[in-house]
Amino acid sequence: MQSGYILAIDQGTSSTKTIVFDAHANVVARAVEPLKTHYLDDGFVEQEPEEIYSNVLASVKNCLDEFKKGGGNLDDIKTCGISNQRETFVVWDKTGKPLYNAVVWQCKRSVGVCKKLADSGLENEIRDKTGLIIDPYFSGTKLIWLNENNPEVKDAIATGDAYFGTIDTWLLYKLTNGQQYITDYTNASRTLFFNLYTLQWDKELLVKFGLSNLNLPALQPSSSYFGETDFGGLLAKPIAINSMIGDSHSAAFGEGCFKEGTAKATLGTGCSILMNIGSKAKPSGNGMVTTICWSTGQQVDYAFEGVIVTCGATIEWLKNELGVISDVTQTEAMANAVNDNGGVYLVPAFSGLGAPHWDMNRKASITGLTFNTNKNHIVRAGLESIAYQIKDVITAMQTDAGVELKELMIHGGLTNNKFVLQFLADLLNCGVVKSNMPDVSALGTALLAGLKAGIFKDLDEIKKLCNKNSAIEKTGDKSKMDNYYEGWQQAIQTK
Repeated sequence: MQSGYILAIDQGTSSTKTIVFDAHANVVARAVEPLKTHYLDDGFVEQEPEEIYSNVLASVKNCLDEFKKGGGNLDDIKTCGISNQRETFVVWDKTGKPLYNAVVWQCKRSVGVCKKLADSGLENEIRDKTGLIIDPYFSGTKLIWLNENNPEVKDAIATGDAYFGTIDTWLLYKLTNGQQYITDYTNASRTLFFNLYTLQWDKELLVKFGLSNLNLPALQPSSSYFGETDFGGLLAKPIAINSMIGDSHSAAFGEGCFKEGTAKATLGTGCSILMNIGSKAKPSGNGMVTTICWSTGQQVDYAFEGVIVTCGATIEWLKNELGVISDVTQTEAMANAVNDNGGVYLVPAFSGLGAPHWDMNRKASITGLTFNTNKNHIVRAGLESIAYQIKDVITAMQTDAGVELKELMIHGGLTNNKFVLQFLADLLNCGVVKSNMPDVSALGTALLAGLKAGIFKDLDEIKKLCNKNSAIEKTGDKSKMDNYYEGWQQAIQTK
């Protein structure tokens, strides 16, 4: 292990976090800068590209100021890593001028495009090559929409003057004054343009999408040299950017998902579950998407991903709309106030059901109500639904991968609820480990940058740094948990 500090930038949808880590992966300085998102009519969601860049610079400046206040020397910062909101993209011209606002991953403008792609018979080819499904969530369908509906973008694409990039690529382009135009495999794997098997842009798909003249960035592993930056003069001399990676993938690396059969779950408003499936891509027959997990110059690991639409949002609904709680912190005690769920199940399909069911027309429901049901049962059912949905995804992943889940690493706001953690550990009947690092996406890109820079020797050394976690021991009766889960499966089928 060498000495030196690592600057990690986690550019998210609502804010940019910047953290300085030391060579032992400890946080020594941190700053957060809120970022504005435009929620427009018809499900359009956008951000301003130049504002994203200035937001990053402001976050970096505040973090560096904090680092200096603590006695840090900026010359000791040796490298930088960037993790970013996935699927959000910018398209710009050869002068670096954005041709349109950044189109955010949440944007639903391409629903019609998705239907046309499916009707044209491209669904199987897209899945077979990219590992993804046709969905507005992924960048490609929204760029097709821009090409069909925005004359400036359409003309630029037709003349070969349009440059596409996810947020990592846009930031790299800006931070290097237009000198570097690169992305990593994880961000590329979220576009519908990337072939998982060749690790290249798929020219055949681009032709079928009407995007054959589109400029696309060079492709590299997540842990590799992407260029140098002084962050607009914030540093006296440039440092190397040695990692770029999508935030969910970065979290998987930061959690220590280094082996086949290890997985991470981010428990937030929704839930993203990534399971490492090893060095070969595998198709999913059970509602998962296949993606890149993380990559270095020596190794590319693949993953299954399952996206759960509603987790923490269920608790917000119980508070804001049903009014059975006044604060989310009450839920743990209320769930523990009853001995069991009383046969009550809450299926939180408020925006449909995600993986592995993919039933976007499904409505939310509460079943099993009797005169003996009270608000504690309903709150408990809401919390239990989080664990049930995770088990649904994990079960599908194990079937597709042909491997048993060894361990599930979890992080996010809901991990503060001890009832959810214990119920999940008992239901899965495997190791569940809670991360004690709140900024695990930033940690992941820092570790990857440090690996490339030589601050960390190898993955074995990094594994030791990822062990700052808390294991949740199983305490429940397996047959009882199986009965609970059988009741959930019946509730899912009841529409």
